[in-house]
Amino acid sequence: MQYIAPLANLIEHFRALPGIGQKTAVRLAYHVLDMDAAAAKSLAGAILEAKEKIGYCSTCFNLSDRNPCAICDDEKRDHSVICVVEQPQDVAAMERMHEYKGVYHVLHGALSPLEGVGPDDLRIKELLTRLYDTNVKEIIMATNPNVEGEATAMYIAKLLKPSGIKVTRIAHGLPIGGDLEYADEVTLAKAMENRREI
Repeated sequence: MQYIAPLANLIEHFRALPGIGQKTAVRLAYHVLDMDAAAAKSLAGAILEAKEKIGYCSTCFNLSDRNPCAICDDEKRDHSVICVVEQPQDVAAMERMHEYKGVYHVLHGALSPLEGVGPDDLRIKELLTRLYDTNVKEIIMATNPNVEGEATAMYIAKLLKPSGIKVTRIAHGLPIGGDLEYADEVTLAKAMENRREI
């Protein structure tokens, strides 16, 4: 189907977003066109404001509207424990549990030789610099439980071994409320490997 140029342009911009296919892009474009002018301007303004006001914390590389970010600037947090994650979204997920009291380091990806992502493409050098400038006692590797995440965790652990800093890995396995029959083999194997005494 042919769309008029402004609509086609809007659809293409939505389609460029991750996880948005052609049908969803068309649906979003028509939704925007159905919005009143004030709501459309508000949406556009929110996008521009986010682009203008949000940057990266120079310490942990999480998204923030100030530098350093609120987490790095919080004296009540335990700065001797750093949780290493792949993306800023992972920080938000960890913070939702309200249990972790340390600080973070965001790598902005994971090692993936097939996709051309090597150590220099991640914020690993900045992590190492940070460790030697502070009194860090533990690094918690909270990369994703996939091949790239595991490779990244192992690579960083190997780099840190000579420093004597304790490196731990978050446990993987069955989620609370999950059913055994729907779990894949890797998840079940990790659940068995990370079992604990009750």
